[in-house]
Amino acid sequence: MTSTTRLTVAQALVRFLSAQYTERDGTRHRLIGATWGIFGHGNVAGIGQALVEYGDVMPYHQGRNEQAMVHAAVGYARQSGRLSTHAVTTSIGPGATNLVTGAALATINHLPVLLLPGDVFAARPADPVLQQLEVPYAGDVSVNDCLRPVSRYFDRITRPEALIPSALQAMRVLTDPVETGAVTLALPQDVQAEAYDWPEEFFAERTWVVRRPGADPTELAEAVRAIRGARRPLLVAGGGVHHSRAEAALAEFAAVTRIPVASTQAGKGSLRFDHPQDVGGVGHTGTATADELARTADLVIGVGTRYTDFTTASGTLFAHPDVRFLNLNIAPYDGHKLAGMPLIADARSGLMELTAALDMHAYQVGASYVAEYTEDKERWEQRVDACYEADEPDVRPTQPQVLGVLDALVDESDVIINAAGSLPGDLHKLWRARSRDQYHLEYGYSCMGYEIPAAIGVKLAAPERRVWALVGDGTYLMMPTEIVTAVQEGVAIKVLLVQNHGYASIGGLSEETGAERFGTAYRHRAADGAFTGAPLPVDLAANAASLGMRVLRAKTVSDLREALAEARDADTPTCVYVETQTADTVSGPPPAQAWWDVPVAETATRPSAVKARELYERHVWTRRRHL
Repeated sequence: MTSTTRLTVAQALVRFLSAQYTERDGTRHRLIGATWGIFGHGNVAGIGQALVEYGDVMPYHQGRNEQAMVHAAVGYARQSGRLSTHAVTTSIGPGATNLVTGAALATINHLPVLLLPGDVFAARPADPVLQQLEVPYAGDVSVNDCLRPVSRYFDRITRPEALIPSALQAMRVLTDPVETGAVTLALPQDVQAEAYDWPEEFFAERTWVVRRPGADPTELAEAVRAIRGARRPLLVAGGGVHHSRAEAALAEFAAVTRIPVASTQAGKGSLRFDHPQDVGGVGHTGTATADELARTADLVIGVGTRYTDFTTASGTLFAHPDVRFLNLNIAPYDGHKLAGMPLIADARSGLMELTAALDMHAYQVGASYVAEYTEDKERWEQRVDACYEADEPDVRPTQPQVLGVLDALVDESDVIINAAGSLPGDLHKLWRARSRDQYHLEYGYSCMGYEIPAAIGVKLAAPERRVWALVGDGTYLMMPTEIVTAVQEGVAIKVLLVQNHGYASIGGLSEETGAERFGTAYRHRAADGAFTGAPLPVDLAANAASLGMRVLRAKTVSDLREALAEARDADTPTCVYVETQTADTVSGPPPAQAWWDVPVAETATRPSAVKARELYERHVWTRRRHL
């Protein structure tokens, strides 16, 4: 007879999660490293009680915002190479729906996170209960169904025994390198507290092997032929390089073939900035070097990339009339994009196989091609130096100068986190990534508010690293609440808070598209009704200090150098606050080196919109479909 243990559903789930592990390349990791939670009537007596019951095997972190808790779990998962993540539990109602944005971010970026929202009573003893959404046409719908389209796996556990197959499926998806993303197990509050006789086998340790599939021999042979036949190949490194830990394999491939390597936002750092074949970011926020190579490439080798519109410049970047695409990707969906030749394999396995085959044929690109991109890269680095240089140390810095001061201070052990605003463009163009995981940009969803909670997650995954959250004032106002969590738990993140009085990135885009920066500045309303008055007297540094963070204010470039150095050495959560010169008073970073399609009003009376539409129509005709 099978031995059993009588536990509630919540207790069984917590105990089950504590016994799940991953393994890749012979190294074992705990799959669910901790649980984040905010408690209410939908989970306090279930998951909350279970975390008290099993606190010795399941660490707990107290969050302040449900979306932020998901961001923290995602930051932890990315820093852990997708081999470990966190669970997030919420009450029903707004607690559950607050998960949706974080879930979308996780799924879009292929990063695992386990969501455990409370749900309404399965037995329906009272209908409706507090915070329940009533749906007249369906009795089995709750607000948690909002999580279905943003989850890679979703189930509602309406009976205790249903947890067993569902929990196993959840672990399968979390550890699948193709399918992984947000996984949701919706837990009715009465079922959470219900007891059941669980088979002991359910709680046995399980190790989920994260596979590294190699390439199909036929696809590999075709890929080798395509590369050998190319005169101007360009490799585009995406986030899959990092997920696979394929950086060393990519460096070897580049050294053997001398093929230049450009990177997406997610792939930046796949090669160190000073590797001879690294040519920087590609696409709308890329470097002139990489984008010119992309325009003239006859073969684009995409490795672990989804080819977003920023990477392809909305279908205008890869302009060679005979350009072909070779896509090394573990996901067939991405491997077939742009009518490309698929090479379906793990990034590291596929690169190693390609390198061996090409080395056997003694393949390298021509010396003139190497000289061309080497010289172009040197010219771009001079432009970076010019953006970073601050001739007058006693004046307010520009945003690129802020990055330049930080760039001069950090080493390969520092991690730089950003997600939204004007900073991603500046960082992709200018930042000199020194290690595979120094550059942590969330640009799949580009979610304002990601940076601070993600920094906490990264620091929890790598406590020995110095972790910087780079945020503008717009992003900071979205979600500063997890500063309290960092202070509470003594997680010594560093926040670099850049004040430019509004949505600088969208302000620039608004101006380019004829919307005249409408609604993008943080200013008082003027007599004519527009927001063109004096800047708002909001003191974000004081706000951060009120949440318990140590704050260092910097007014000049010299101040900034001292403050960043002090923050870097701090062993408590520390914020450096700096107000920058605005783009309309000083020259900023190099402009976009490639187009991005943001449609402009087809009919308008205002001259700015008419002019913007004329420019838009000139660009849109250069767009092509690769078939």
